[in-house]
Parts: sequence; C-alpha cells; structure tokens
Amino acid sequence: MQFDIEKYEGTAFKGAKLALYLGDYLAAILRDDKPGLIFADHWDLPGGGREGSETPLDCALRECREELGLSVPQEAVCWGREFRQEDHASWFYVAQLPIEAQNDVVFGDEGQFWQLMTEDAFLKHPKAVPSFQERLALWIAGRDARK
Repeated sequence: MQFDIEKYEGTAFKGAKLALYLGDYLAAILRDDKPGLIFADHWDLPGGGREGSETPLDCALRECREELGLSVPQEAVCWGREFRQEDHASWFYVAQLPIEAQNDVVFGDEGQFWQLMTEDAFLKHPKAVPSFQERLALWIAGRDARK
C-alpha cells in the first residue's frame, strides 16, 4: 500500500475523519436525526472532534474505535490531508482493512446505524456530508491517476 500522508506540524485542528474501506466498500454511518445537529440524517464517515493533545491521526483512529469498535492500525492508513476552513483546520484520512473486518464491527451509540457502501454510492448520495464527498473524490482522483 502506498503511503501518502501529509505530515502533521502541530498546528491546531478541530477534528479528523477516516474513510475506512473494508474490502472495496466504505464503512458509512447514518448520522442521528436530531434537531439542531449539523447534517442530521446524512451519511457520514467515522471521526469527530479532537480530545486533549492527540494528533489528527490518533483522533481519527480513536473515533473509529468508538463508533465502529474497530482498532485500525496506523499501517492501514494510506492517505491523509489537512483541510482548512475559514476559522479552523480538520484532517481527512483513508485506510484499508480486509472485508472480513465487517464481522468485528460493534456499532457505538452515535448515529442510527452503519452499513457498507460503494464509493460511487457515497459520492452520489444526496444525503452524504458534502465536504466528505469532496475529500473522498480528491483521494479517488489521486489514486486513479497512479494506476
């Protein structure tokens, strides 16, 4: 697996996401449908807010453990980038595990449920979080250009 991970330089960030492939499929989480929740009832990827002084990758992997019960080894992460918004930064990573890892998922208490989804389905879904669709598309374009 090719590693193309931007180096974390210690700058402040709010959170991190992980596009986790199980085989050829993404692990996607349907967000809770609660009033006031940003992108309520939308398809999301594992991840969330930073805790303490953790690095972006530590944040993404911890959130994945909490949300899906999967301990993704750092060696499974193949891509990562920092993304800057107006007032903050966040990180987006991509990791790959075998399809059999789906049998080890223990869904946490955030979100309605999880499912495996093709990357095309996630990219085209009208109720997927748009910024994560864009970031996933960026990863896919780079991956496909290397083929």
